[in-house]
Amino acid sequence: MSESLIEARAAHKLDDLYARDSYTAITDDDAKLRQVVDSTDLPPLMIALAAATGDYSMLRDELRPPQPPVDTVGQPHGGMNEAQRTAARDLAFDALRRVRDEKITGVQALSDEQATQILDWLTNGATREYHPMLMHDMSLVPQHSGAPRFTKDQVDAQRNFTVAVIGSGVAGMAAAYRLKQAGLDYTVFEKGNEVGGTWWKNTYPGVRLDTPNYAYSFSFAQRDDWPQQFSEGAEIHKYTRDVAQRGGITENIQMGTEVLSAQWDEATGEWILSMVVDGGKVEERRFNAILSAVGQLDRPKFPETPGREKFAGIQVHSAEWDPAIDLTGKKVAVIGSGASAYQIVPAIVDQVAELKVFQRSSPWMLPTPFYYEDMPESVTYLVEHLPQFGQWLRLWQHWLGVEGRQHSTAADPNWTKEGSVSEINERVRQELTEMLKVQYADRPDLLPKVTPDYIVGGKRMLRDNGVWSASLKKPQTTLVTEGMVEMTEAGIIDGDGTLHELDVIIYATGFQASEFLEPLRVTGANGVDLHEYWAGNATAYAGVTVPGFPNLFIVSGPNTGHVVNGSLFSMIEYGLTYILDAIHILLEKDLKALDLKQEVLDKFVTDLDAANRLKAWGHPDVKTWYKNKFGRVSQIWPYPIVEYWNVTRSVDLSQYNEVH
Repeated sequence: MSESLIEARAAHKLDDLYARDSYTAITDDDAKLRQVVDSTDLPPLMIALAAATGDYSMLRDELRPPQPPVDTVGQPHGGMNEAQRTAARDLAFDALRRVRDEKITGVQALSDEQATQILDWLTNGATREYHPMLMHDMSLVPQHSGAPRFTKDQVDAQRNFTVAVIGSGVAGMAAAYRLKQAGLDYTVFEKGNEVGGTWWKNTYPGVRLDTPNYAYSFSFAQRDDWPQQFSEGAEIHKYTRDVAQRGGITENIQMGTEVLSAQWDEATGEWILSMVVDGGKVEERRFNAILSAVGQLDRPKFPETPGREKFAGIQVHSAEWDPAIDLTGKKVAVIGSGASAYQIVPAIVDQVAELKVFQRSSPWMLPTPFYYEDMPESVTYLVEHLPQFGQWLRLWQHWLGVEGRQHSTAADPNWTKEGSVSEINERVRQELTEMLKVQYADRPDLLPKVTPDYIVGGKRMLRDNGVWSASLKKPQTTLVTEGMVEMTEAGIIDGDGTLHELDVIIYATGFQASEFLEPLRVTGANGVDLHEYWAGNATAYAGVTVPGFPNLFIVSGPNTGHVVNGSLFSMIEYGLTYILDAIHILLEKDLKALDLKQEVLDKFVTDLDAANRLKAWGHPDVKTWYKNKFGRVSQIWPYPIVEYWNVTRSVDLSQYNEVH
């Protein structure tokens, strides 16, 4: 570790771009504090108060949140019973008064022992195997953060080693920040003119998160003042821009530059990048390593219905939304019923004269009545007045999602009932079906159409706050489930031969997600083309590295996605730890490159595929974009997230060929 990093840790400098030196002192009376305590989620409040006051005795064993497995709806306060809640509230009230009376406006970094005490309580005594992974996301435990444990100058100050990052979405931004911390010479190439990736590109009506907002953030940028529980897209884009500024990576991003190809030069051990910059000029640059952060949800996918070019009205994909489009009084079709359609339809239904929703399969939905709601007043109060409360709330949300509902998607090999994969999976299916019956009690004609016919957990479930069903039941809305046979100048002809006359067609039809790194042309060792090597079946060890393509690292690559557990940010950051360790080795051993052995990838993929087949999304009856054209699940990580953490802790050199 470099002296600068040692000094930073000695000074308890937190690896968090939103860390505050001090908070607003509490001046409110007891009645206000009691009101705040009574309306706040207790586990994160208890932890924040213990850390702020230094009184860890309040984290009593008998008050641990039991956290029963969540099938459909999570239990408040992690399942604490009424007696536990009463006792915890009394302790929290006394501690919050102490914060006020002692004018506590800051908190010190925690020792390993203190962090362990908190995690033992928070996780209800779950295996300590999870602790190092969770400490990575504890802002007050900087000694275990994801910051690189080396700097380039400390390892080899004389060597010229350059890194290219392709893309400035959340994966590219995380890569840039960690490379900067390691003191590496890097450049980010972004084909657009803004950071943020998905959140810069997607501006369609109603766009917002479907993940609790605190958990949807970088471990090194733990914003604590989110305005809503599931923020709108513009707020997330604002966050990405702010992180780029605070993290000091903006000056290393070259906007308006699309990388066309990357070719490995075996003689020099460098990658030659060909790129087109604004104005159409093609340039070439050389780098020692490439981090591809191009993302998957970038290239729109359209239905193959014939006649699409004939339609005389407006056609637009959700990812290419034109804000100039006026839907007022128009006849509009939304093609699809997935995540983007689910947000678009309620946002536009009251503007249009007619709305036709073309649905191929209905989504399963999780009850989330507060999906559109602002952050509770008690949260905004504590974020401002209780040191690190927002960061502890983030950790709590993160922990709840670590394994999430994975238990409900595991297949029981002895289960024979069609439409589900286990007793738990069947129970969830029945509970969600009963909820649909209640929602559509006044429209029995819609119930068969909105009841999904695929296994629960086969696809990512959507957030249900009632607006979807309300939109489908409105008189101007028609739910079309007969498919699309042809598009004409006037509109769409469905499978029954009915012509739906339209002014606007909105495609909420997803992306070409299985085609990793497309349309980038990548040529590795011995002139092998990456896409020919994959042949439509993208694989990578830990989703990061591919044999024959030395020093090419994929950030958020194949099989690093998630359905019912885990976090996009966790998978990105854990993968980056692995990538930075590989670069560390290259510098330390003075290697040109590391090249993964083919047999290592083969075994990894064999085991991975077997695990995916034992999940709901891997069932042969499930058709989803998680599977590629061969029916193989190429998107999802099937194991507990702690397994990805373990895989990415360090590079095993025995798995690689060293290129000198």
